[in-house]
Amino acid sequence: MDRVTKMERKITKFGNSLGITMTDAFKQIGLELGDTVQIEIHPHSGEIVITKSTKFTLPAGISEDFMDCLSEVINEYDETVRESRLV
Repeated sequence: MDRVTKMERKITKFGNSLGITMTDAFKQIGLELGDTVQIEIHPHSGEIVITKSTKFTLPAGISEDFMDCLSEVINEYDETVRESRLV
Protein backbone atom coordinates (compact mmCIF):
# COMPACT_ATOMS: atom_id res chain seq x y z
CA MET A 1 0.00 0.00 0.00
CA ASP A 2 1.34 3.44 -0.96
CA ARG A 3 1.90 5.88 1.83
CA VAL A 4 0.72 9.44 1.20
CA THR A 5 3.34 12.06 1.97
CA LYS A 6 2.26 15.61 2.71
CA MET A 7 4.62 18.54 2.28
CA GLU A 8 4.21 22.26 2.83
CA ARG A 9 6.15 24.70 0.68
CA LYS A 10 6.21 28.47 0.18
CA ILE A 11 5.71 30.02 -3.23
CA THR A 12 9.06 31.42 -4.39
CA LYS A 13 10.08 33.73 -7.21
CA PHE A 14 12.22 32.15 -9.95
CA GLY A 15 13.17 34.92 -12.38
CA ASN A 16 9.82 36.30 -13.60
CA SER A 17 7.94 33.16 -12.54
CA LEU A 18 6.46 31.81 -9.33
CA GLY A 19 7.25 28.28 -8.24
CA ILE A 20 8.00 25.81 -5.50
CA THR A 21 10.85 23.39 -4.95
CA MET A 22 9.82 19.75 -4.87
CA THR A 23 13.03 17.77 -5.34
CA ASP A 24 12.18 15.20 -2.64
CA ALA A 25 8.67 14.69 -4.02
CA PHE A 26 10.00 14.23 -7.56
CA LYS A 27 12.55 11.70 -6.36
CA GLN A 28 9.81 9.70 -4.62
CA ILE A 29 8.01 9.12 -7.95
CA GLY A 30 11.20 8.64 -9.96
CA LEU A 31 11.29 11.97 -11.80
CA GLU A 32 14.61 13.29 -13.02
CA LEU A 33 15.83 16.41 -14.82
CA GLY A 34 14.38 16.45 -18.33
CA ASP A 35 11.44 14.12 -17.62
CA THR A 36 7.96 15.14 -18.77
CA VAL A 37 4.95 15.47 -16.48
CA GLN A 38 1.21 15.94 -16.96
CA ILE A 39 -0.40 18.75 -14.96
CA GLU A 40 -4.11 18.82 -14.09
CA ILE A 41 -5.55 22.02 -12.63
CA HIS A 42 -8.78 21.85 -10.64
CA PRO A 43 -9.65 25.52 -9.98
CA HIS A 44 -12.79 24.81 -7.93
CA SER A 45 -11.00 22.60 -5.42
CA GLY A 46 -7.66 24.46 -5.58
CA GLU A 47 -5.84 21.26 -6.50
CA ILE A 48 -2.94 20.86 -8.91
CA VAL A 49 -2.10 17.24 -9.74
CA ILE A 50 1.33 16.45 -11.23
CA THR A 51 1.66 13.01 -12.80
CA LYS A 52 4.77 11.39 -14.23
CA SER A 53 4.34 10.94 -18.00
CA THR A 54 4.89 7.55 -19.51
CA LYS A 55 7.92 7.49 -21.79
CA PHE A 56 7.30 6.05 -25.22
CA THR A 57 8.99 5.87 -28.60
CA LEU A 58 7.19 7.33 -31.59
CA PRO A 59 6.50 4.93 -34.45
CA ALA A 60 8.62 5.34 -37.58
CA GLY A 61 7.39 8.22 -39.72
CA ILE A 62 5.71 10.12 -36.85
CA SER A 63 7.64 13.24 -35.90
CA GLU A 64 7.64 15.03 -32.56
CA ASP A 65 6.36 18.15 -34.37
CA PHE A 66 3.29 16.19 -35.53
CA MET A 67 2.65 14.94 -31.99
CA ASP A 68 3.03 18.48 -30.59
CA CYS A 69 0.54 19.79 -33.18
CA LEU A 70 -1.88 16.94 -32.46
CA SER A 71 -1.62 17.59 -28.72
CA GLU A 72 -2.41 21.30 -29.23
CA VAL A 73 -5.49 20.45 -31.32
CA ILE A 74 -6.71 17.92 -28.74
CA ASN A 75 -6.24 20.40 -25.91
CA GLU A 76 -7.98 23.18 -27.85
CA TYR A 77 -11.04 21.11 -28.79
CA ASP A 78 -11.23 18.74 -25.80
CA GLU A 79 -14.13 20.56 -24.17
CA THR A 80 -16.06 20.74 -27.46
CA VAL A 81 -15.65 16.99 -28.03
CA ARG A 82 -16.69 16.19 -24.47
CA GLU A 83 -19.80 18.39 -24.75
CA SER A 84 -20.79 16.83 -28.08
CA ARG A 85 -20.90 13.39 -26.41
CA LEU A 86 -23.56 14.65 -24.01
CA VAL A 87 -25.96 15.63 -26.78
